[in-house]
Amino acid sequence: MNISEQDRERISTAIRAAEAKTSGEIVCVLARTSSDATALPILLAAVVALAVPWLLVAFTQFSVHRIMLLQIVVFFTLAVLLCLPRVRVAVLPRRARRAAAHRAAMEQFSIRGIARKKDHSGILIFVSLAERYARIIADQGIAAHVPQSEWQAAVDSLVTHMSSGRIADGFINAINVCERVLMTHFPRTEVSRDELPDRIYLI
Repeated sequence: MNISEQDRERISTAIRAAEAKTSGEIVCVLARTSSDATALPILLAAVVALAVPWLLVAFTQFSVHRIMLLQIVVFFTLAVLLCLPRVRVAVLPRRARRAAAHRAAMEQFSIRGIARKKDHSGILIFVSLAERYARIIADQGIAAHVPQSEWQAAVDSLVTHMSSGRIADGFINAINVCERVLMTHFPRTEVSRDELPDRIYLI
């Protein structure tokens, strides 16, 4: 993960500062990758491995035993390489990458307990590095007042900061955007209390 302990603390401080002004909750999640599918990499490795004997028969005088050995080596070498997180994501179609990242974001929204807030004023800020994907998911209490399109500027900023390696700055900017929205619709009251940890989760 391209994020230091100091950057994590900066993000936690920004969350605490934002939540001091609102009854809402902000949760940040940074994923190394959202895609764990290996079917396509294995299929590609198998296709190439199946083609290897035909090429070797046509252009070499290798024995059958040697050709079969090379076929096995090619398959396992490609399978290992194509299953590396960065390579695996690169061979997936763009739509599949975004679908996997969106699914991971929705899972994190549920796992982190955001939907359990009584007034449904929780927000997830999610970034997946391998897919270069960012999304802000607001619970239904906020979504009733703020359309998803209003988060787009913060999402674009997250992606821009991610591309330049300033992940923490992107999160802090998004937290500030969420703070302004939450202050408008869910201001802090005397009975407001923090229900979720003020931290960034790394997965």
